[in-house]
Amino acid sequence: MRQEQFVARHQREWQLFEHWLETRGDARHALAERNIGEIGDEDIPARYRRLCQQLALARKRGYSPVVTARLQALMQRGHNLLYRTPAPRWQRAVEFLLADFPRLVRSEAACMWAALALFVVPLVTMFVLLQFYPELIHGLMSPQEVAQLERMYDPSDDRHKLGRDSGSDWYMFGVYIMNNISIGLRTFASGLLAGVGTILVLILNGVGIGAAFGHLQQIGSGDPLWRFVAGHAPFELTAIVLAGGAGLRLGFNLIAPGQRRRIDALIVAGRKGAKLCLGIAFMLLVAAFIEAFWSSTQSIPASIKYTVSGVLWTLVFLWLWRGGRHLPGDPDAS
Repeated sequence: MRQEQFVARHQREWQLFEHWLETRGDARHALAERNIGEIGDEDIPARYRRLCQQLALARKRGYSPVVTARLQALMQRGHNLLYRTPAPRWQRAVEFLLADFPRLVRSEAACMWAALALFVVPLVTMFVLLQFYPELIHGLMSPQEVAQLERMYDPSDDRHKLGRDSGSDWYMFGVYIMNNISIGLRTFASGLLAGVGTILVLILNGVGIGAAFGHLQQIGSGDPLWRFVAGHAPFELTAIVLAGGAGLRLGFNLIAPGQRRRIDALIVAGRKGAKLCLGIAFMLLVAAFIEAFWSSTQSIPASIKYTVSGVLWTLVFLWLWRGGRHLPGDPDAS
């Protein structure tokens, strides 16, 4: 085979391997999802072996030093990456949460903004409507549910902790974990229904939350609810939106796979969604902890709760907006 034919046949393969090294390998922190569908982490060992074979073949056939030097450089960089000592698990976990996860969220900005709109618009709309048409609550909740909601957030009742009737903090911590994780996974997994499931979950959650807030605010019992949710809302509500964005990506890849086979496009979205769910699960775990040990405590003044909430909202926003931007390979870096 002539050198020109050899280069033309394998050029794309070398470019993909080099791109992976620059984003995933050399930067170490960049997202493998930027290569998924073309070359992912699981493909690298086989790609590296092929590269070594191609280098040996180029040398045997006496191809120009330009070709062999390029293959030698790629082989050496691949060797240094594949056989280096892996970072400790705790370090990889921290790197993922602080850098990889927010970059992954930003890489799906369109889906995330769409999920935010699907969640927030019904929430705000329902809250406003109930201020003018309070009877609407009876079309959304049963009389028993309305009575329970009013009892849990009765401003005159100080016998129980905010937002719950009974249970120790540790017991409720477990309950909140199970509840939060189930909502997040349901929001994401329902994207398999061509995205319709995720859309419905986001809208229904927005309507339900807006109805609870709107009704209690309208009858003058909104203060206990605002104080209760102020602490954990930054993590919990944001996590629900992110899970919705991941679910929308899953549904979009299913109905519009582009140049890829439908199953391949679904695998791409599934891999990215699985990594997103790791970060989302962390956020929901933090939210459950705050909800159990901070949000329900009535003795904390409202001013402190709202101040802490503002700080947490700011930190979450900065984390998702700036996390990982200082690392190489991030197109959003500035």
